Amino acid sequence: MDEMKNRVALITGASSGIGRATALVFAAEGASVVAVARSADKLAKVANEIQSEGGVCKTIAADVTQQADIERVVRETVDTFGGIDVLVNAAGIIANGTIENTKLQDWDYMFNVNARAPFYLMQCAMPHLIERKGNVVNVSSVTGIRAFPGVLAYCSSKAALDQMTHCVALEVASKGVRINAVNPGVTVTMLHRTGGMDDAAYAAFLERSKTTHPLGRVGTADEVADLIFFLASPHAGWITGVSMPIDGGRHQTCAR
Repeated sequence: MDEMKNRVALITGASSGIGRATALVFAAEGASVVAVARSADKLAKVANEIQSEGGVCKTIAADVTQQADIERVVRETVDTFGGIDVLVNAAGIIANGTIENTKLQDWDYMFNVNARAPFYLMQCAMPHLIERKGNVVNVSSVTGIRAFPGVLAYCSSKAALDQMTHCVALEVASKGVRINAVNPGVTVTMLHRTGGMDDAAYAAFLERSKTTHPLGRVGTADEVADLIFFLASPHAGWITGVSMPIDGGRHQTCAR
């Protein structure tokens, strides 16, 4: 316990899924959590859950595709807690589309959320991370490692996030800052449903996913959050520049 006592964790996408699970883990381990998402109402529920267990949580409703909102998030975090020790970029979106039917505006929006926002959050937070010898964990995807048809913009944005992770890790290693990514396989969250799947299609997708992941099941947000916490913790102090799969072995399989 208290792995993160007196440390500040800024977590985007914190109102649901992996981001929410990550906020709960960090708070349970003693961190002061800054939970960021678009919905103030959903963030309030997360904050209440953390505070009911004696944790510390500040919520900031913001749209990470907006430059001014990102700047405000970093500024309010530092003003409230004095610095930033960990940045977790967990906000993300998914949508179907191929080279033949992906609209340019949909491509741009996918990259704005999944790649541009993490880039600018890292850039704005970097002086504070350097000051505290902090670290970043980016939530990527198995699709950043392996190609999958039908989700072209998503795959491409996550591959960009992985390469960004590797490059930034090299740039700031000498300053004591670590940058890593996690690459989940299919994980039970709201991601696919907000991406357009109805309940029946999602249930069928999860059932089929049991056959596409060698361990025979899909993942949970809590499992991914535990890996994020490990990478951000002192136990991972000699790990930087990795894109770490957490996907039941899916990245090792052939296309099917």
